[in-house]
Amino acid sequence: MNRWVIGIAGMIVMICIGTVYSWSIFTQPLRASFGWSNTTTTWIFALAIFFLGVGAVVGGRWQDRVGPRAVTITGVILWAAGYLLAGLVGRNGPIWMYLTYGVIGGFGNGMAYITPVATVTKWFPDMRGVGSGMVVMGFGLGAFFYNQIVPRIASFKAASAAAAAYLKAKSDPATAAAAVALTPDQVQAILSVFVVSGIVFLIVGTLCALMLNNPPDGYTVPGAKAAAASAGRSYTTGEMLRTGQFYLLWLMLFLNVTAGILVISNAVPIILELTNRVVAGTVDPKTAGTAYGLVAIFNGLGRFFWGSISERIGRNWAFVLIFGIQVVVFFVLGTLTSLVSVLTCFAIVLLCYGGGFGTMPSFNADYFGTKYMGANYGAIITAWGVAGIVGPIFVAYVKDHLGSFAPALPYVAVMLIIAMILPFLARRPADSTAPVAAAA
Repeated sequence: MNRWVIGIAGMIVMICIGTVYSWSIFTQPLRASFGWSNTTTTWIFALAIFFLGVGAVVGGRWQDRVGPRAVTITGVILWAAGYLLAGLVGRNGPIWMYLTYGVIGGFGNGMAYITPVATVTKWFPDMRGVGSGMVVMGFGLGAFFYNQIVPRIASFKAASAAAAAYLKAKSDPATAAAAVALTPDQVQAILSVFVVSGIVFLIVGTLCALMLNNPPDGYTVPGAKAAAASAGRSYTTGEMLRTGQFYLLWLMLFLNVTAGILVISNAVPIILELTNRVVAGTVDPKTAGTAYGLVAIFNGLGRFFWGSISERIGRNWAFVLIFGIQVVVFFVLGTLTSLVSVLTCFAIVLLCYGGGFGTMPSFNADYFGTKYMGANYGAIITAWGVAGIVGPIFVAYVKDHLGSFAPALPYVAVMLIIAMILPFLARRPADSTAPVAAAA
């Protein structure tokens, strides 16, 4: 099969599972529907990202043995089931959202994520950054498409507006007693989005997963310099874990994800807080959700952009720039009030956030080869899972205890300054040109 067809199929699978980045459009509606705190709703998202990392490890090792198709289909089914079950039983309490969307959905998301990345990278030995960047671009585009559709659904739009009004009234002692709770129909409108989404993801994701397969043994293309450079040595996962390079790459991904996912997890509430500080009601939830959906495209574009840039300037310098650019953004973001300026900062953060995922698969393949890439990259993806807990819960804790997201942002900037040192320490393993290792 043509490798570009496989790449596009993998990208569409990624679009389906990338809707996890749209979580913030549900934050206020769920809080208003069930009286949950910001930390409670953020934990749902955080668990999904954490178990994404766990699913990537399991799926990566499994796909190295059986190929990508069965693993991707299983992952898509679990992701769709997480959405579907969340809509059916979510009203019974947050624990059900934790188990359905968080654990089941997140685990499936990781399985469905790792396989297209590993597969498409193998099909593009001549331009790994472009190949991996193309397929993971789909993951970033998931929120772009989802945020253009869901906030425009009439019933969800009305429920979101009612939720915002209710939460605003409850936050002011003078109006708390008069706050109007959501009606049962409005609550159901919110949960129905989960149910319908699960059905759509199951159908579309499974059809595209059926098209994935690994290239034949010894596959290459003319001019595949990257493949020739790493053909002599492919590390097993055990061997990789015994190198210092693995932990440097893991830490680089962890710090980049922590910064970006901190914003992504509460994107709509952060937009509403910053833009409504001067004049209340300047931006409504629908506008914030749709606007964030528009800039979410930079999450996808960043994966392809930085993956391609890394082919020219090297993976190390790509990460130095990814970290450095965000330092400036996080120092100024908390002081902004206009929608345009906030969205511009969000776009830059998302571009760099996606860039980490667009560059890291090639980084991994350059250092440790492609033969065991499913398991090896799955191990590195655990950094994403851990960061998915640390970033969102940190910013949610700051919001619940200080009443604002803004105080958390300068700390992220300082963290990224420290992160800029790491790419200068990363070097390809000295024995990477030795004979190919035996299977573990």
